Amino acid sequence: AGEKRTTEILDALNEALGPLFFPAKEDGSDPRVCPVCGTGQLSLKRGKFGAFVGCSNYPECKMTRAIGGNNAEASMPAEGQLLGVDPETGLEVKLKSGRFGPYVQLGEEDKPKRSSIPKGWKVEDIDFEKALKLLTLPRPVGAHPEDGEMIVANIGRYGPYVQHNKTYANLPDVSEVFEIGLNRAVSLIAEKAAGGGRRGRNTPTALKELGAHPESGKALKVLSGRYGPYVSDGEIHATLPNNTDPQSVDLDLAVQLIAAREAKGPSKKGRGAKTAKPKVVKAAKPAAAKPTKAKSAAKTAPKPKKAAAAKPKAPKKASA
Repeated sequence: AGEKRTTEILDALNEALGPLFFPAKEDGSDPRVCPVCGTGQLSLKRGKFGAFVGCSNYPECKMTRAIGGNNAEASMPAEGQLLGVDPETGLEVKLKSGRFGPYVQLGEEDKPKRSSIPKGWKVEDIDFEKALKLLTLPRPVGAHPEDGEMIVANIGRYGPYVQHNKTYANLPDVSEVFEIGLNRAVSLIAEKAAGGGRRGRNTPTALKELGAHPESGKALKVLSGRYGPYVSDGEIHATLPNNTDPQSVDLDLAVQLIAAREAKGPSKKGRGAKTAKPKVVKAAKPAAAKPTKAKSAAKTAPKPKKAAAAKPKAPKKASA
């Protein structure tokens, strides 16, 4: 292969791996026809970041698709897939794919309005109607009867929720964001406020009741946690596999996930955990003995002065 040109190698791969990268369609149409422009032919290409599938009409058609990626999402053109035109603003509504996943966008301004595709929604099912619903978020539900502040419904990083001031209450399903009324929203906000909890921690919300475990008899539930949905029997928590719709989880799958999590054993402590060192108690030093009065008196008594030696007197001179 080292003696061959890149185009020759790509042509050979296109022919040999065609059924894998371009599987036959049910309607019998050409699987290599570009889904964006409708005239170009799809083939393997080599780029700066590796191999990919591209259209032969490049650069007029900029359709690209990652090898092994989701076809519905990856076949999206670079400028996005047009879903329709918003009747109120007259701006185009497009389906795009970005760094953090697929999203819908209104217009092409400097800061256009965007909304991410929620978990559990398939990209290929996003149509113009659903896109418009997502672009209405955050949705005002109504004024709170106590203080008149607006309650809003929205979809965040950890799923759907309703918000009143700084109180957030999770919703069990994405569809409730577009349907929830004021009475239920006020009730959820009140329950959340009364529940309290540690600062920054969200109370898990039950997304689905699955029934009793066939062996332990414990109630199995699908819950919405800080890091995504999971199943629990009250003691063991098992995270759902990626891209799993919480509403599609049944009792059998929950039992399997709980068993697999239990087999792994308890989670290990983090590397940064430090064990407490036992405190070393030092022995007290013996107190110095205080001097007795006799010794102290001897020390304080003044020393006797030595007697000065008598100097010899000079002899008197004899008179004449």
